[in-house]
Amino acid sequence: MRATTFHEGWSYRRINAEMGYPDDTEFTAVSIPHDAMLYEKRSRLASSGTNGCWFEGADYEYVKQFNVAADAPAVQFLEFEGVYHNAEVWLNGEKLSFRPYGYTNFYVDISDYVKRGAASGEANNEPLNELRVIARNVDQPNSRWYSGAGIYRPVQLWTAESPEYLEHNGVTIRTVSVDGNRARLAVQVEATAAGTVTLSIPHMGDTRSLRVEPQGSIEFELENVELWSLENPHLYEMKMGYVSDNGARDSLSETFGVRTIAWTDEGFLLNGKRVIIQGACIHHDNGILGAATHADAEERRVRLMQKAGYNAIRSAHNPISKALLDACDKLGVLVMDEYIDHWYIHKTQHDYVDYFDQWWQRDLRDMVNKDKNHPSVIMYSTGNEVAETAQKCGIELTTRMTEYLHSLDNTRPVTCGINIFFNFLNKIGFGQYSDEKAAKEAEEAARRKAVGEGDSVKHKASGSEFFNNMAGIMGADFMKIGASLPPCDWVTRDAFAAMDIAGYNYGINRYKHDLKKYKHRLILGSETFCSDAYKFRELAKKNPRLIGDFVWAGMDYLGETSVGAWEYEDYASLTNECGWMTAGSGRVDLVGNFLGEAYYTRVALEAEGDKGPYIAVVPVNHTHDKHSPSAWKMSNSIPSWSWNGCEGKDARVEVYARAASVALFANGVQVGRKKMRGDCIARFDTTWQPGVVEAVAYDVSGAEIRRYALRSAGEDTQLSASAEAVESAGARLRFVHLDYTDANGEVKPLERGRLNASVEGTEGVRLLALGSAAPFNKDSYVSSSTGTYYGRALAIVDVPAGASGRLIVRDNHGREARVEL
Repeated sequence: MRATTFHEGWSYRRINAEMGYPDDTEFTAVSIPHDAMLYEKRSRLASSGTNGCWFEGADYEYVKQFNVAADAPAVQFLEFEGVYHNAEVWLNGEKLSFRPYGYTNFYVDISDYVKRGAASGEANNEPLNELRVIARNVDQPNSRWYSGAGIYRPVQLWTAESPEYLEHNGVTIRTVSVDGNRARLAVQVEATAAGTVTLSIPHMGDTRSLRVEPQGSIEFELENVELWSLENPHLYEMKMGYVSDNGARDSLSETFGVRTIAWTDEGFLLNGKRVIIQGACIHHDNGILGAATHADAEERRVRLMQKAGYNAIRSAHNPISKALLDACDKLGVLVMDEYIDHWYIHKTQHDYVDYFDQWWQRDLRDMVNKDKNHPSVIMYSTGNEVAETAQKCGIELTTRMTEYLHSLDNTRPVTCGINIFFNFLNKIGFGQYSDEKAAKEAEEAARRKAVGEGDSVKHKASGSEFFNNMAGIMGADFMKIGASLPPCDWVTRDAFAAMDIAGYNYGINRYKHDLKKYKHRLILGSETFCSDAYKFRELAKKNPRLIGDFVWAGMDYLGETSVGAWEYEDYASLTNECGWMTAGSGRVDLVGNFLGEAYYTRVALEAEGDKGPYIAVVPVNHTHDKHSPSAWKMSNSIPSWSWNGCEGKDARVEVYARAASVALFANGVQVGRKKMRGDCIARFDTTWQPGVVEAVAYDVSGAEIRRYALRSAGEDTQLSASAEAVESAGARLRFVHLDYTDANGEVKPLERGRLNASVEGTEGVRLLALGSAAPFNKDSYVSSSTGTYYGRALAIVDVPAGASGRLIVRDNHGREARVEL
């Protein structure tokens, strides 16, 4: 089969759910992927509330007209990688498909429904076919985070010349064993009819024939194999040529990696060697692009996570995109692909619960089909913080889901992220989630709408927002101490026994006890606090059955607003209200800038042997000021010494290092020296003056290991525009940093302004997104204007292959910057 992108020629419009399809609603031309939710109004009356950044909900109709030639391939079907949600697909007035889950890829066979026109090369008349896709999102609230809406992931048209062809998703390639540089592979191929398949791996000099009737499998050995690993993510391509018994021909190719994984009392083993999984949780959105899944943005995210010290990614809390899997394969990053955020208990009133029982097996099958040949995928997760695991029927469901995944793919372990303390609360009737609480949240949203814009109404937190607020007030120990209570073991042990690896959300205080009590239990920190990174790493070194950790969160994300933000009143309202846009809990901010915590985790996890030192500074203009509360942040420091105008003010400096001791110097004068005990962070108080602040790390003998410095910016200020280096051939997106700097390029975080951006260039060059990392942000990312945040903003420009252009940015102070793309 052959794939063709199906991204252009679309238009969409908003649907009024009560009136049907009003004639006066105009269509707007769009390219896929497209996030319709970003274009909606944000309002304090919006039912999405804190979960969905206060965006109004709506339903959407997408339309594409296209021709199919009389001699076009006989088999044609569409692949939709993600439509949020309750998707309907219609062709020429006939409904062909319905898929409720917004995060799974699905397929629609249109072979018998397309109208065919003239033969290829002959003049065609008007388009003969009209494809319509309906995406629902008016049913708010339906998610605990920003979902996006519409056709937000790629669409492809798959074709085959004959009804006898190689099945899409019908090829499975698995590594059976590895012995030195020799590997044994098992290959299974499915076709729609009996025939013969020729398999070859270019440059390996090995060609095999396989009989399919219509399924067949074969094992064969490869010599001089390069294994896929974190250090050397080598990939191969297998080519398949098919001839049916009736003479029909087809071909496919599949990318794969040769590697083995195992999970034993010796830990998680990759190619026979223990690897400590040091991961980050990420949501599906791409920052200011919203939910739109662009391959370049997905790869950029993976690169950022690697640079911050993570060797693994957890998809929170839905199946990951194909583009992100490709990036992880390419770059050598492990993946835990996660199915869902709930099972049969509502977390929001209009979430997937009503469809879950009917669809979960189909969803899991499609997730496995997507993942199975990706060497980066090393684990499946059946859910996140599903308190159902504290109930008898939930434990039974845990077993069923694990066994079903094993039946589909027995080469990867299965886990589930369980919030241990919340399971206990659920068991005694005080659970974070319940159908009643979800209904109450929806009632609260309806009450806001009933009151109207002109009147004030006190917002009542419920569900996850209520517990997040409590954690913000009580601190990170709230859940960790709660999880250490003996009853928390009683309400989780049966569910943990029903999976291969026990997923602990915020349960680090249990690790030692449970490793001792359960002699063969493998423990994964499926969701953890940043401040526990060092403690985890040290425990994992000594306890191989503690296989890994996923910090919440690797990169900031849209929705679940303010849960992880430490903000001051010059940039934010300190109450969680309309205007808040992001969670604020990333080690990397929304536009890709490293925060101090990113350097902390890189050192804590000893990424690439990096022991520091690094320096970050609490905003000097707010050293003693109150900020918004959060348990998901350990520091709001940023790597800058450019606090111009703050001469003589107190400054709090953080140094991250794995060393016996560290010293801090300001303009050559020692501020202090501290021994490092039980963590890799040292905090110093000093006075800010322009110049240089420098950290020096020492070993136990007092010898210098390494030093690191930050320099202040000069008094001159300019607007700078710099495009990130293009790291992949064929990349379309250009990520352009818009910063206030001095003449030497030193960013000045206390400079602020409003930026207006435009693009010039050849056909197809367009500004996709513009925005800053501000967690509280009333701007729209799809406009041409934005404010800056700590002196910075980001523009994303689409530059198709062969095109060229430039970005022009002007601010409200009369400054201008240009960059060629």
